[in-house]
Amino acid sequence: MKNKLISAAVILMVVFGFLSIGACSSDDDDYVPFAVSPVVMDLTQVPYPNLSDYKFFTGEIKNQLPAYGVLPYRPNSELFTDYAKKSRFIWLPNGTKANYVSDSQILDLPVGAALIKTFYYDNVQPSNSRRIMETRVMIRKSDGWIFAEYIWNNEQTEASLQMMGGTSPITWIDQNNNTQSIDYEFPSENKCIKCHKWNAEHRPIGIKPQNLNGVYNYATGPKNQLTKLIEFGYLENSIPAVINATVDYNDTSKSLDLRVRSYLDINCAHCHQDGGDAEYMEIRMAFDKTIEPINMGVCKPASIQIPGIDRGFVVKPANTGESTLLYMMNTNASNYRMPRIGRTMVHQEGVQLISNWINSLTPCD
Repeated sequence: MKNKLISAAVILMVVFGFLSIGACSSDDDDYVPFAVSPVVMDLTQVPYPNLSDYKFFTGEIKNQLPAYGVLPYRPNSELFTDYAKKSRFIWLPNGTKANYVSDSQILDLPVGAALIKTFYYDNVQPSNSRRIMETRVMIRKSDGWIFAEYIWNNEQTEASLQMMGGTSPITWIDQNNNTQSIDYEFPSENKCIKCHKWNAEHRPIGIKPQNLNGVYNYATGPKNQLTKLIEFGYLENSIPAVINATVDYNDTSKSLDLRVRSYLDINCAHCHQDGGDAEYMEIRMAFDKTIEPINMGVCKPASIQIPGIDRGFVVKPANTGESTLLYMMNTNASNYRMPRIGRTMVHQEGVQLISNWINSLTPCD
């Protein structure tokens, strides 16, 4: 009798094995792998006191090795933050998917979704090692998005919730072998809101189809990021065949116009849009708006008086000295610098890019 029970159990295991193989070999685009993510996301308890509480990463969390279901991504153009390097991840609850809205709007992410963004520097002195500064987590709850700011300890073993802001000194050797030193700024919750505000809502910035329509080198090999999200079961397969996508503004093989529009989109558009923190200024920096040069301020009289610039323009073609946009990018004076928050250093490469663009423009009529 015992042998018969064992045989029956073996038969059942074989049957279920074949069923599993059949499911795994399905061509259905909606297939979701059977593995279960270890991430802990209790919406009644978040934000957790420590970053490790979420289980986003495997092994030592300083290595930033994503757990199953935590997918890395990178926008085509990246926001400048005092030359900090960044790693980004997305996690969705089991059985949920994001939806496409338009090329230029953020993906409609489900309740329970989390976006994780870590800021770090390499070649930090005196140990010439990597130092992670902070990890920001945005979580979508039923009544909207919340912010969670985690600041890393000196031992790089944990990051703890801290929403009041602050600074930490750091010195590093940059890509040009120059020594750089700043008081790195951690944002307060109010500063997070300023950049992530849209009308009465808080929302993410970069996770838009226009920014994700590019190749990322995953552990399994390079793949288009939107395709990866669809194949993994994180995105409904309803995106159009052609997407009006941004480019990497550092890629000199792309046109100067596309590079500048991509730069302004990721660095400026979240405030300079209808419903944004700087909507009162009559310039609109979103990628789908800057097809019209006047939306970038080209030949548009400046509404802000800049020292040393008499009757300036936001962008005066072929005249960098009378373009207030460039002045604001190239100063650290708190009353004039743009962006107002998120940087304490001048982005030299960005200034050069905008300078080249201004000099390439045809003078105003």
